[in-house]
Amino acid sequence: MTTIKLLLKSPKFLIGFGIFIFLLLTAFIYPAVSTKDPFDMVGFMYESPSSTFLLGTDNFGRDVFVELIHGMKSSIIIGLISGIIATVIGITIGLFAGYKGGMVDNILNSITNIFLVIPPFVILILVTVSMSSRSLVTMGLVLGITSWPWTARAVRAQSLSLRKREHLDIARLNGASTFEIIIKEIMPYILSYIFMAFILQVATAILSEAGISMLGLGPSNIVSLGTMLSWALLFESVRSGAWWAFIPPAVVIALITFSLYIMNTGMDEIFNPKLRS
Repeated sequence: MTTIKLLLKSPKFLIGFGIFIFLLLTAFIYPAVSTKDPFDMVGFMYESPSSTFLLGTDNFGRDVFVELIHGMKSSIIIGLISGIIATVIGITIGLFAGYKGGMVDNILNSITNIFLVIPPFVILILVTVSMSSRSLVTMGLVLGITSWPWTARAVRAQSLSLRKREHLDIARLNGASTFEIIIKEIMPYILSYIFMAFILQVATAILSEAGISMLGLGPSNIVSLGTMLSWALLFESVRSGAWWAFIPPAVVIALITFSLYIMNTGMDEIFNPKLRS
């Protein structure tokens, strides 16, 4: 309750949270109440914005506004799936490595370093190229599996600083298992950091999906913000002057990531004693 009160006093967190919730509700409510299909060809190629088409049409004559809302929903879903997977993997490896130390720490840290040495975007390209079909869940899984190492390193550092605390020694003397100590004695101290890491993972996944989609390796048969940019690039909307085909998805990606990053900054100012002081 105290944490919530502190967050409500942070202007940055409230601004970021408000923007993200607005975008989230728009992305999920509109497709639920609208019967419009983003793949319906309802006009001609690159019709400019009008009362009929609020954001014009794309290279296939499809309504850009409808595509934008559905694409926003797809990108957010991919980001959330990836964020959950990357955060779970990262905190699991980081907590066990930091708490156990010794050989366990060396092995887990070596695995983490291997993933850190190889650029995640390269792994992402290699994995997506090998797939014949890429659904939202598949893209989320791939992005999550390739983006956990920095979370693991950060959580490991936090866990190392806590492993010598007296309350952990008391828990060991009382016969608590390693799992119980990690869940009950260590995790409560870093929950705020874990949530911050999750927010950053979601933002990173949305940006990564946009990047990989612009290379033609995005979700198959699904509209996302990245695939909208890919189509605009492929069919030369910039040269055609059809700004409405690429600026709206770029702006929405910027808004989503901005809202998440500013939420993270607000939380950091609340939970980081040095910044708070």
